Amino acid sequence: MSNPSTPSAVGLEVPDFSLPATAGKTFTLSAQRGSPLVVYFYPKDSTPGCTTEAQQFRDLHAEFVKAGGSVWGVSRDSIKSHENFKSVLGLPFELLCDADETACILFDVIKMKNMYGKLVKGIERSTFLIDRNGKLAREWRAVKADGHAAEVLTALQAL
Repeated sequence: MSNPSTPSAVGLEVPDFSLPATAGKTFTLSAQRGSPLVVYFYPKDSTPGCTTEAQQFRDLHAEFVKAGGSVWGVSRDSIKSHENFKSVLGLPFELLCDADETACILFDVIKMKNMYGKLVKGIERSTFLIDRNGKLAREWRAVKADGHAAEVLTALQAL
């Protein structure tokens, strides 16, 4: 299967993967079949843009559920870091730990970024809407945090 992050991959099945999640859970994509889901990748817990994005997904969470979907956040941070971030913000959804970059590579969200004049490898803020059959319905890349959750919700509601 080709990488689902290529533009032609919309409409194709996303390869299965499993990652550790907050609340002592394990996320497995194939176990989510039957309802659409939003998988959003973000650079780092407790940073300004990532906090804004998480708060907006939190504030719209009831609407995502009402539309039949679930929300999952992914970064390379540890479960301990995720649990703290989730607790501080009161997030009603789980965060996935991708320390080995399994999903990051699958979705091609690892990019070289300029941080204070140095090139570093990091996650490009990206979101993927996967339909109830496990197919990629929509993708957003290099997104701005503010207002993004509302745009994703509109796309989910249109499925």
